[in-house]
Amino acid sequence: MEISEEIVETTTADGEMAVLLKRPVADGAWPNVVIFHDAPGIRDAIHEFANRLAEVGYVVAIPDLYHRQGRMIGFEPADVDADPSKRDRIYELLGSLTDDGIQGDLDGALKVLGTGADDKLGCIGFCLGARAVFRTMMRFPDQFVAGATWHPSFLADDEPDSPHLTAAELKGSLYIGIGDADKIQSIEMHQRFFDAVEPLSKVSVEIFEGADHGFSWPGYATYHETAASVSWTRTLALFESELA
Repeated sequence: MEISEEIVETTTADGEMAVLLKRPVADGAWPNVVIFHDAPGIRDAIHEFANRLAEVGYVVAIPDLYHRQGRMIGFEPADVDADPSKRDRIYELLGSLTDDGIQGDLDGALKVLGTGADDKLGCIGFCLGARAVFRTMMRFPDQFVAGATWHPSFLADDEPDSPHLTAAELKGSLYIGIGDADKIQSIEMHQRFFDAVEPLSKVSVEIFEGADHGFSWPGYATYHETAASVSWTRTLALFESELA
């Protein structure tokens, strides 16, 4: 399916923010999906994933979560390999994000999409974006009815607002794909969250043998074809079921 791309500027409490939009060119009642990018930001891999999603019939919005630090910041793997200091910059940017800030960015993206109270939306989060997916589904339980998290981060911590403490109250359908070889955010680090959602029939946790953190991205050293392919299939099935 032919798709179009545009970057739309919107406003947040912390200034102007770009929202990357991908959508089918053909007319249709295409469901809306928000993608929360991971630590390397909006780079080629995010564009390619969003293209695939738009090509099968979704309007995809990606808020620029790093807009407080610069516009449309993204790091390609070859550039990071060539200049290791960029890895420190990625972690610096990651540390600048807050739950409240990301939710404010989501509000900006929703303004761009023009969604109403009766619209059903989906969301996808990679790494840190998984926590944003959870916060979004808890905040808008009647709108964001489906979410997918791939190689998640920060779903359980020792803070009083840790996601695992309220995870049992989740209403929507959530898919979680994680590798048993994740060296950055291991299964053990999320176990309290997984235990909390285990009784929920609409939550599915899938563990991939041998998959590391960042298994989503072709061309990356951590790419795991089975984990990426199965997570894609599961995510599409979830969206087709909940957003049609």
